[in-house]
Amino acid sequence: MDIKKIGIVGCGQMGSGIAEVCAKAGYEVTVVELDDPALARGLGRVQKSMAKAVEKGKLAPADMEAALARITGTVRIEDLADSDFVVEAVYEDLPTKQKVFADLDRTCPPEVILTTNTSSISIAAIASATKRGDKVLGVHFFNPVPVMKLVELVPSLMTGESAIATARGFVESLGKTAVLAKDSPGFIVNRLLVAYLLDAIRVYEQGLASRDDIDAAMQLGANHPMGPLALSDFIGLDVIKSVADVFFQEYGEARFKSPPLLTRMVTAGQLGRKTGKGFYDYK
Repeated sequence: MDIKKIGIVGCGQMGSGIAEVCAKAGYEVTVVELDDPALARGLGRVQKSMAKAVEKGKLAPADMEAALARITGTVRIEDLADSDFVVEAVYEDLPTKQKVFADLDRTCPPEVILTTNTSSISIAAIASATKRGDKVLGVHFFNPVPVMKLVELVPSLMTGESAIATARGFVESLGKTAVLAKDSPGFIVNRLLVAYLLDAIRVYEQGLASRDDIDAAMQLGANHPMGPLALSDFIGLDVIKSVADVFFQEYGEARFKSPPLLTRMVTAGQLGRKTGKGFYDYK
């Protein structure tokens, strides 16, 4: 399938990053947001990210201008009717995603592949809102999208081989590496990573080591680029708790039960970098 126009639903942290890498790869991109203020914030995020790449010498100014010119913003999902490939990147909530996919199913021609950037929700459950289950799958990018090289391709039991092949070709055209995972909560990376982060929070909560020593130990002893508590702050403690709750409900394993400290921090609004305070202070 010849893909030239990419539709993206949601222009938050992930959606804006996906829009950026698609535009830089030469695709025409249309991004949809709920309202004009949200759209302005999302497009501003794209411009800021590209400007930072220019400052670092990783992107030529002319290439930035060309990429930005390929991005169009809208608040109407109907404006994705001429898209060749669609990526949904809205909030991690099944009913919300199902509504988006039902709207996309009515809007886009039947041959268009619809994908979701979900990190934890069943692809089959999302696809059930459409009449094209064979053309729905997960394309899970990682944050920050312009930097991270991995994308998890996640077909459901209904996804056709041609849709998987098309999605793989699209991902590789962005300079990313695609891995294939089954439709199971957490796929590969988060299934392994979240349990590790929760264990690190428990070690800290139980007073077995200090915050700084836990992070230094995993950086220097396991050659991780970032310690688990700093990484938790970067991801967002609310995101980690939300994913952990999905895993615990699905698997019933104690390793996925949210530690009391994590629950208290989320309740207090101490979510990490995005709120200025988590395990570390960012103000």
